[in-house]
Amino acid sequence: MRAADGGILFLDEIGELGSDEQAMLLRALEDKVFLPMGSDREVNSDFQLVAGTNRDLVALVREGRFRDDLFARINLWTFHMPGLRDRIEDIEPNLKYELEQYARRAGKRVTFSKEARESFLKFAVSHEARWEGNFRDLNGAIVRMATLAPGGRITTEVVREEIERLSAGWHAQPDSEGEELLEELLGKERLNALDLFDRHQLASVIKVCRESHTLSDAGRILFGTSREKKKTVNDADRLRKYLGRFGLDWREIK
Repeated sequence: MRAADGGILFLDEIGELGSDEQAMLLRALEDKVFLPMGSDREVNSDFQLVAGTNRDLVALVREGRFRDDLFARINLWTFHMPGLRDRIEDIEPNLKYELEQYARRAGKRVTFSKEARESFLKFAVSHEARWEGNFRDLNGAIVRMATLAPGGRITTEVVREEIERLSAGWHAQPDSEGEELLEELLGKERLNALDLFDRHQLASVIKVCRESHTLSDAGRILFGTSREKKKTVNDADRLRKYLGRFGLDWREIK
């Protein structure tokens, strides 16, 4: 904050701040003073704040884990950065970039075979690719494939193994998490009235909904295969009707 005087301070992951730090930041924003660590004298600092987070700050405020007065102070402009899954057009151009970065770090050049590249891209832009870690997932996939590439050439076999690895990691979710999520939305009595089949299916659907920006985005992921066989599609309506069977709606889930 001292160095940002007269300029801009960027705080990444602001949702991770503890209560003491939140109080310090709020005072710095409102009164333009703060108490440096280890000092007994306040310092003036006048800065603009830009903050980033992957947390739902509104939910944190509701849970009492983020100060409502600080949130009101910083919530002047809010911009949503869509995840990689919502901008799959960025995947193909970044394959070359990630391989170039790997070559610079490892000191050796690695390339895809034509078939391997097509196979990976087909999976990467499909509804099966969740990209929960966004570019961290993509970077990790490229590094692993490049490291395992025989003779500096990524083969279809290497791609197949990486797809299996990614898919297994994305779909690993403790059953207890899904049960807690359903009980939170439906209540224990309604949850106990559901068959096990419906419980598992509904928990998966709700997880996709909570990770998606809009109802249509969630529908495109959930109906990604069957929608290609239809002349007209309305993914949002299909999903809305499915949720309605359980007395749920989009706003309640989000």
